[in-house]
Amino acid sequence: MNELQAGTVHDLKVLRKIETGFVLSDGKTEVLLHISEAKENLSVEEEVEVFLYQDKKAQLVATMTIPDIQQHTYGWAEVVNTVKNLGVFVNIGIQKEILVSKDDLPLMEDVWPIEGDELFVTLDVDRKGRLLARPVTENVIEQERDMAKKTMLHQSTSGRVYNATKVGSFIITEEGFRGFIHSSERKEEPRLGQWVEGRIIEVKDDGTLNVSLRPLKQEGIGEDADAIVDYLKNAGGVMPYTDKSDPDEIRDAFYMSKAAFKRALGKLMKEKRITQKDGKTYLADETKV
Repeated sequence: MNELQAGTVHDLKVLRKIETGFVLSDGKTEVLLHISEAKENLSVEEEVEVFLYQDKKAQLVATMTIPDIQQHTYGWAEVVNTVKNLGVFVNIGIQKEILVSKDDLPLMEDVWPIEGDELFVTLDVDRKGRLLARPVTENVIEQERDMAKKTMLHQSTSGRVYNATKVGSFIITEEGFRGFIHSSERKEEPRLGQWVEGRIIEVKDDGTLNVSLRPLKQEGIGEDADAIVDYLKNAGGVMPYTDKSDPDEIRDAFYMSKAAFKRALGKLMKEKRITQKDGKTYLADETKV
């Protein structure tokens, strides 16, 4: 089996110099170190540390730029391009951009990372030996995360989404803690790789955090009320949701908890902007468009 593989670091010997660069070898396999990838002029028989990857022709080549992200090591990589139905490409610090396959991204493309987002990835190869970047798994996070202290409750926090699901978003905070944002604690589902800012609403016994992206109750009622009015306007002034509606239906439609929904409805009814009748909520005439 060929021991030289994309995504790994090796000490190889210079066999000869050619017009385009240097031919390196481990004694069995030869790879090209292009002149643009060499940090210095090398001599025949000199040993050099290189990182291996595949060029556009799928040929194994070398670079003297050693990225932090390799096979079996994780790091943050910036998203530089998104290709529909294929995946996203990330920059790991070498000339070649590495693909994160759509198979390792959320099913819904609207929460795929965009240019400038960052993913916590490692390198791997597929069955054809092609180099891929794969997002971190929950098992790795569990081994690497720090333990949050109870004194962090109610403090502000920020971090990046490493797993995006309908149930909620999982983040790695700036301090290295694992956080969870339930779907009811966010206005919209953040993208994978997106940087978010919120507040800690629970520090669990296992040292993980529950985080909310929603404002405090007194600050959020007005925003929630505006969201309900906008929904009613777009729905022709009537909707099949009231303070008796199922919490899951409310969460799916408005990205808010039933408690927040009821508080916002109460505000709107007190202001006489809505009415409820026969299991439906109606927009008052003066607020229709």
